[in-house]
Amino acid sequence: MNHFSDQSNPSMPRRSFFTSAASLTAGTALGAGLLDAQGRSLMAQDPATPAVLAKPENGPIESPFERDYEPPSFKPSWKKPQVNRLLAQDFIIYAHSDLEMTKKLLEREPGLIQSSIDWGAGDWETALGGASHMGRHDIVEFLLSRGARIDLFCAAMQGQTEAIRSFLALQPALIDAKGPHGFSLHFHAQVGGEKSKETLDYLQSVKQVELRPVPFLNKKPASDK
Repeated sequence: MNHFSDQSNPSMPRRSFFTSAASLTAGTALGAGLLDAQGRSLMAQDPATPAVLAKPENGPIESPFERDYEPPSFKPSWKKPQVNRLLAQDFIIYAHSDLEMTKKLLEREPGLIQSSIDWGAGDWETALGGASHMGRHDIVEFLLSRGARIDLFCAAMQGQTEAIRSFLALQPALIDAKGPHGFSLHFHAQVGGEKSKETLDYLQSVKQVELRPVPFLNKKPASDK
């Protein structure tokens, strides 16, 4: 079962979602297919190791690519190291449900705040995106206070009706926009609970869709137990 589903199945249990996400983390050992279990670069340990041999058995696989066009004239300098991919992955997964771990990892690496991960086939997600579609107002507020870039889906979950109204006036097609895992604006307003009820009513007035139950909506956050 694919727990990173589209809006046709928005009501997957939070436990199932994180079971799937956790297995992704464990199997990844290994961001980009070039890290060991400690997150160290295999290529750095042995520069002669071909990428194809360094690829883990259960980690993410990057799509093959070869330019068939003129390379851009601008050449990145890469003077600063990139944020570790495995660390970014863990941060984004924790941001779905664990405020304390989200704080801990961001304190360790402030550069994580804008990080994103492709779960496959272009399904990009940030920590803010994960917290938003899980209805975690506490984690969202923390991330925004640290400079996370608010988007339309977060605004819907937070009940920012006027912001949503303004964007839809600018571009009506945004009513059908899809966030991480294919979740719609309606879904984000739904998981926002009472805080975003007005926003959900507004979205339904623009385009009425079937709203399915969200099992984790009224459950107490794990980090609050």
